[in-house]
Amino acid sequence: MEVSYKKLWKILIDRDMKKKDLQAKAGISWASVTKLSKGETVSMEVLMKVCKTLNCDIGDIVELIPTEKDVIK
Repeated sequence: MEVSYKKLWKILIDRDMKKKDLQAKAGISWASVTKLSKGETVSMEVLMKVCKTLNCDIGDIVELIPTEKDVIK
């Protein structure tokens, strides 16, 4: 499975927020923001802080995308 944070970036655009605004308001490290930007996994704690800051559910910011090796044949 791959992780996609496209929904998160869309929310930030819709709310006229920059990544640095999210980082400051959510109280997460810049390293976590970088991981999010690269589509890497982050801790559930980071995701919960982002959701609390944006007043949304985890499904509103993260999407799991199956890869070919994840498909059962």
